Amino acid sequence: MKQPGPDHPIEISPFGGRVRVLFEGRTVADTSHALMLEEASYPPVFYIPRDDAHMDLLVHSGRVTHCPYKGDASYFSIEGGGAHARDAAWSYEHPYPAVAEIGGHLAFYPDKVSIETVPFG
Repeated sequence: MKQPGPDHPIEISPFGGRVRVLFEGRTVADTSHALMLEEASYPPVFYIPRDDAHMDLLVHSGRVTHCPYKGDASYFSIEGGGAHARDAAWSYEHPYPAVAEIGGHLAFYPDKVSIETVPFG
C-alpha cells in the first residue's frame, strides 16, 4: 500500500452538482451526492453512491485490478435493453484508509457511458 503525497496526490471532495450516467439512452445513475477524486495528473473521476445507481443494470464481470494507492477494484458490466458494455464501471469494495470515502461508490468509464454534470447554483 502506498500513501498519497506530493509525488502522487489524491484529493476527494463532494461534487457541487448533479451527475447523471447514461448508457444507450437509459439512466444508469443519477445523484447529487457524487464525490470527485482528483489523482496526480489523471482526469478527475466521479464516484457515485451505489444507492443512486440502478444496480439491476450492473453485473459483476469478475475482473479485478489493483491500485497501490486505492486497493482492489471490482468491475461491473452494464446489461439492459439488449445492449452491453463490458467493464463499464468499477468500485473499490474495501479501499485503503487514505481513500476510504470512495467505499460503496461506483465510477464509470466516460468512453463507455455518457456522463452529464450540472453544477448547483
